[in-house]
Amino acid sequence: MNIRPTLLTAVLAGVVAALAWPFLWAQWGGAAVEGGFEFIVAMLLVVVLPAHAFVVGFTRSHDASTRTIDTALLKRIGAWLASAVGVTAFRALAGM
Repeated sequence: MNIRPTLLTAVLAGVVAALAWPFLWAQWGGAAVEGGFEFIVAMLLVVVLPAHAFVVGFTRSHDASTRTIDTALLKRIGAWLASAVGVTAFRALAGM
């Protein structure tokens, strides 16, 4: 399976992360919990793996020996974070 990260996939990963986080936190998180096994596994499967697959990708786009900044990756990370913040702000304003 060849997953190619794009700005759209990064945005969608951010939306999924922002929508999933409150449910994961309500189910297995909380201020008194130190992060149980279920919470860690859920975070890895629902937030971390999609973020890596759809923002960073699994293939190198350029030679690792070159010392250049991957601007496409930085744009995808920005889109991922901006969409997660946008969904969170929308939910806060909508009272969800």
